Amino acid sequence: MISDCVHYGERMSDELGPALAVTLQSLRRERGLSGAALAELSGVSRAMISRIENGDAQPTASLLGRLSGALGITLSELIARAEQGDRRLARRDQQPVWTDPETGYRRRAVSPTSGGPLELVEVELPAGARVAYPVEAYTFTRHQIWVLAGTLVYREGALEHVLGRGDCLQLGAPAPGEYHNPTEETCRYLVAVTRRG
Repeated sequence: MISDCVHYGERMSDELGPALAVTLQSLRRERGLSGAALAELSGVSRAMISRIENGDAQPTASLLGRLSGALGITLSELIARAEQGDRRLARRDQQPVWTDPETGYRRRAVSPTSGGPLELVEVELPAGARVAYPVEAYTFTRHQIWVLAGTLVYREGALEHVLGRGDCLQLGAPAPGEYHNPTEETCRYLVAVTRRG
């Protein structure tokens, strides 16, 4: 099992936290998975999954990426399900926002609905921050990353891409990914996600 990245001793403080906990538990049960089975699929310990589902631990972006990948959905879908959004118009103030407690990475689900043919996600990555996702987070989706402001270094397996404002990268075959902001300024980028055919 990987080491679990999480903040202990505090309930989920983000508005979305409690809804994420319930949604994770519901998805696990819908798929007929025990805590142990999800732990084996995701590489996250059974005890940590229990803490997250009970709202006793606030998971990081990487941890949620592992869990959503093991459940066969994108992180965007997970967040949108937690918001129970199924609409065609998503006003900015209604778009679900989630902040990683470890890095300050801030993720806004821009698309009105989850699980559609296209999902748009706006991200703010603080200065110096790194957020990594396992290959499972990319196995059933295709991604394009468009940098809106700042500099983003994206590591795609062994490849490293340095992206500046206006640059757009289409990811290749599924590989572990890492988003890194090497500068002292916040980086903003948009991720477009579609399902693999």
